[in-house]
Amino acid sequence: MQKIKPFLWFDHQAEEAANFYVSIFKNSRILSAARYGEAGPGPAGSVMTINFQLDGQEFIALNAGPLFKFTEAISFFVTCDTQEEVNYFWSKLIAGGGQESQCGWLKDKFGLSWQVIPTALTELMADKDSKKSQRVMQAMLQMKKIDIVALKRAAQE
Repeated sequence: MQKIKPFLWFDHQAEEAANFYVSIFKNSRILSAARYGEAGPGPAGSVMTINFQLDGQEFIALNAGPLFKFTEAISFFVTCDTQEEVNYFWSKLIAGGGQESQCGWLKDKFGLSWQVIPTALTELMADKDSKKSQRVMQAMLQMKKIDIVALKRAAQE
């Protein structure tokens, strides 16, 4: 059993969000859902909480009204090995009304922040040649979705 689980507060879209995320990540599934009864406070029969896994990581989502909103202070970091993987997660996570941001960050249609980051970026940023890593940093700062070829080109300039 996973000891610590991210807990996500939604207005009323917890079930929709869980199904959306499960459709994107491999090794993912809905685990269980608890529904509001006649006593509420949500509409009877609607999802109160939904437990789901994304690539083996467990999450809990709650429908609890509009009191709290997601901010960029919390995001989920998706590690990618290839540009194809970056492109896949980027396009899937912004689908349906998400927003691109800078430096590999985006918000999905529910307002949850994600970072879609290739391993090449972290490797190039950790290079012992500080001039090389600075060129990579400068290139990355100009990007929305991370472009691995452009990062490697910046590293070699």
